[in-house]
Amino acid sequence: MNSEFGTDRREVMLGGAAIAALLAMGGSGMAAADANRVREAVAAQHAASVKRLQDWIALPSIAAEGRNTQEGARYMAELAKAAGFQHVEIVPTSGVPGVFATLDAGAPTTLGLYFMYDVKQFDPKEWSSPPLEGRLVSKPGFGTILVGRGATNQKGPEATFLAALHAMQAAGRRLPVNLVLVAEGEEEIGSPHFAEIVHRPDILAAMKKAAGVFMPSQSQGPTGSVEITLGAKGIIELELVSSGKLWGRGPTQDIHSSLKAAVDSPAWHLVEALQSLVSPDGNRIAVDGWYDNVRALTQHQRDLIAANSRANPESEMMKELHVSHWIGDLPYEQAMERLASQPTINIEGLVAGYTGPGGKTILPGRAVAKVDCRLVPNQTRAEATAKLKAYLQNKGYEDIEVNVTGGYDPTETDENSTIIAAEVATYRALGHPPTMIPRSPGSWPGVVFTGPPLNLPAGHFGMGYGTGAHAPDEFMLVESTNPALFGMDDAAMAYVHFLHRVAGRAA
Repeated sequence: MNSEFGTDRREVMLGGAAIAALLAMGGSGMAAADANRVREAVAAQHAASVKRLQDWIALPSIAAEGRNTQEGARYMAELAKAAGFQHVEIVPTSGVPGVFATLDAGAPTTLGLYFMYDVKQFDPKEWSSPPLEGRLVSKPGFGTILVGRGATNQKGPEATFLAALHAMQAAGRRLPVNLVLVAEGEEEIGSPHFAEIVHRPDILAAMKKAAGVFMPSQSQGPTGSVEITLGAKGIIELELVSSGKLWGRGPTQDIHSSLKAAVDSPAWHLVEALQSLVSPDGNRIAVDGWYDNVRALTQHQRDLIAANSRANPESEMMKELHVSHWIGDLPYEQAMERLASQPTINIEGLVAGYTGPGGKTILPGRAVAKVDCRLVPNQTRAEATAKLKAYLQNKGYEDIEVNVTGGYDPTETDENSTIIAAEVATYRALGHPPTMIPRSPGSWPGVVFTGPPLNLPAGHFGMGYGTGAHAPDEFMLVESTNPALFGMDDAAMAYVHFLHRVAGRAA
């Protein structure tokens, strides 16, 4: 039995009618007739909502490539206008612009909203359908999925939230909260200019009115379980560059590989420097002082991880991640503790010389490693960057260029905050009591909200399922045939419920 409503969970699985009923029963402040009217609007606009997402996917804004950065901001602005935001503007920065928008519903409560509209790079040859098409595909055991770059990270969840706003408009129902939206097109490269947007005085003043900030997401796992993250690791995005020019050894341009017998290699020099950063297996960081400020997990945090591990089968997680072992063959729960608690230095890619078809016998004059560092409380981007540079200097790799392109500190939110309490209440009302983890192993610039000067609670919310972020065949579940998983329409209604919960909690 669901203790909050005294109703069997199977009733919740019946779809939209049950969700509408829950909206009325859960003390959210929305009458059953209103909920049904909104639900009807969601269903009537389903095709338009899917098309909106497909059109958005067709315009990839890729910060790493400088692709569609201006167009992405303009498109985001148009999406906000169409969804009912009265004030919408493109905000210039010293880099890529972002978007600021407000929706005044005349409500006593204001909620902050974070969107990212940039996506990761993609190679169409690796996909089963064109990554910019947003093709609808049948997936056994799930239903109809939409495949495309950005489908789950993050355009799909954001488009679903926009579908909820469109439905509220169509149903003639006023939002229970005011919204303040800040959106960026550089999240995938470490949000190097996002703080400039949020810290603009008028935007900062608008954000200070918010009870909290949330980012739309798909929080269901493949079995239907729901997870709440109470924070996220920080990140540093950087390049390490070895060149004959700066090293003073090896060639200053590519030369014939036969000369390796007499000439040093900048590529091997970079490999040696990279290997020095970590233990031989790559799993422990060797940089001096890297762990000095790493905060250990509390017993409560370990208990949260244990409960989350029980709710999410190891076999399903390994299947989704395409792995068969954890580091050191650790037991599942210990591996999940390590995932939450440990900082990392990861090689994203290595590039040197010729990488095309066949061979090309050269000795490259330059080699580049794309690297990311994940940070945990109480590490900071500034501290970690300084330690990395000092380490390379002290180990004789002073010639290796360290080009930091973006990043930010870790973020945390109290599980008793208004935003998290509203998430918990909503998930429970929808028949999916959530588990929690101390922090996501991934990163988002939540510290811009949770840190000074705002010091707001911030998190993620959303029903539905999708996977494949940063990978080929990324998808979002659009029409679910699995009773444990929400499709796009039911997920849109979950956002409606959540907004009412936030209004009720903040009142």
